[in-house]
Amino acid sequence: MSMKIRLARGGSKKRPHYSIVASDSRMPRDGRFLEKLGTYDPMLAKDNENRIKMDLDRIKDWLSKGAQPTDRVARFLEAAGVLPKTVRSNPKSAVPGKAMAERAKKKAAAAEAPVEVKAPAVAAAPEVVEAPAVVEAPAVVEAPAAEASATEAPAAE
Repeated sequence: MSMKIRLARGGSKKRPHYSIVASDSRMPRDGRFLEKLGTYDPMLAKDNENRIKMDLDRIKDWLSKGAQPTDRVARFLEAAGVLPKTVRSNPKSAVPGKAMAERAKKKAAAAEAPVEVKAPAVAAAPEVVEAPAVVEAPAVVEAPAAEASATEAPAAE
């Protein structure tokens, strides 16, 4: 008989509460189990002492009998110091998805294009900025006033 130490879900919709149980691997997730070994409440804060409660003596006993913990329970046991920490490798986690790769290409292309345009514009900008600066300043001041009155009129109605 293949034994597992796993989570059995309880609680209502969108309010999960798990029991840590020792059960036969052929039984359903929330089905028959041999012994309840603890509880896990993911709704509590991570630093709350009641988030994970385990009977470590019974868990060690089941592990000595050959029970295999599931991934999530194994992480709990590693945090509690019952199991040695294992190195997990997910090489795909560092690779961006399709949409992110496209955005990165667009961003790289956009970064290259303005660099060429900025160099001539920067040289031309001081000449243009000195003369029309006086002319543009009143126009900029008047434009927001006109826009403000246009936007305020519908709001007053």
